[in-house]
Amino acid sequence: MKITGSHTFAVPRSIVWEAILDPEVLSRTLPGCEDMAPVGDNQFRGKLKMKVGPVQGVFEGGVELLDLDPPNGYSLKMDGKGAPGFVNGTGSLRLEDAENGGTLLHYDIDARVGGRIAAVGQRLLDSSAKVLTRQGLQGLEAQLETRATETAATEAPATSQTAFAGRFAAGLARELWPYFAGGALVVLAAIAISLRACS
Repeated sequence: MKITGSHTFAVPRSIVWEAILDPEVLSRTLPGCEDMAPVGDNQFRGKLKMKVGPVQGVFEGGVELLDLDPPNGYSLKMDGKGAPGFVNGTGSLRLEDAENGGTLLHYDIDARVGGRIAAVGQRLLDSSAKVLTRQGLQGLEAQLETRATETAATEAPATSQTAFAGRFAAGLARELWPYFAGGALVVLAAIAISLRACS
């Protein structure tokens, strides 16, 4: 499964770079994140709770950041397993200056999934991954805005599981409407770990 795309943030590249290395920030952007902590230089392990349709459970795994090139990006390697199956893969995050002092983030993740989670079908896996990725990027954007404005509240509030579930369902419905209208059906994705880490 490939997850690729780009997203523009309205803050300088130095702020984005610091954020994508900070587990405190990323813990508040990754939907379903329950626990994560550093276990070495640029290595993190933790838990990610996922539930879509009939497939649910907790993944335990880790992310390792490689080839750090500040403030331009890095490569990453990830793995996770649990009752729903397994997920592992590699990828990269790349930053470049955008217009008006902003930053363009390019992400490219190549992931493999297996077990019950893979049995729900490729189309819904892809659609779910898009929804999770979009929500993760929106969460990161909120954290970056908080940092950039240096407000009194230095941390954006963590997303509640109930609020996340509601937004995920709405986003998934938008993604899948053309497939439902055409009669196709399938369920899930566990790669919000386009961006990794929680704490």
